[in-house]
Amino acid sequence: MARGGQGLARVAVVVRAGAAPLWWLGAFAAGIGVLVPGMTGRRIGVTAGAALFVVAVAVVALTRRRRYTALARAAARAGRQDVLQDRGVTVRAWRRGHRWWLLLAFAAALGSAFAVPAAGGMLLAGCGTGLRLKAAWLGRLERAEEALLWVRVDWLAGNGGRPAGKAVRAYRSTGIAAGDAAPGGARRRTAALV
Repeated sequence: MARGGQGLARVAVVVRAGAAPLWWLGAFAAGIGVLVPGMTGRRIGVTAGAALFVVAVAVVALTRRRRYTALARAAARAGRQDVLQDRGVTVRAWRRGHRWWLLLAFAAALGSAFAVPAAGGMLLAGCGTGLRLKAAWLGRLERAEEALLWVRVDWLAGNGGRPAGKAVRAYRSTGIAAGDAAPGGARRRTAALV
């Protein structure tokens, strides 16, 4: 890292990093949970799971939007000495930092199937979908401002998450073409060779 520079991670990439693992673990747990009759029965379990899915999507997607918006509006331009972290590095850091929580959540979702079939898995999948929607919202915000949002790596939590946590005092911004991730945190599509 250059002297005086900061390591910066994309805000949308940090948010989006948990979406896929939560979705797939939730879908897998729900699929297994449907096979277990459970105490409430499959129909009640799936109905309860659908309700939990919708609630989880809404809560996760809408939580802390004001904080993200305030930090985005006050974002300072990143300096030449700042080092932009690759998308893959950010995703790996988040997943490595949360691996035990993901395993514990998956085990809890599987265990809950004996009481309410599929509900725990659908709750997990809803959290993953909510993160994906929040990242998409951040992508729209970035496109509207024509600037990508970055957060200092040392302000993230020890597990690589919380891009709008108390430790984060400000975001940095760059042009829309900076880094290897598109607005919203997805992989940037490269132009096809002619």
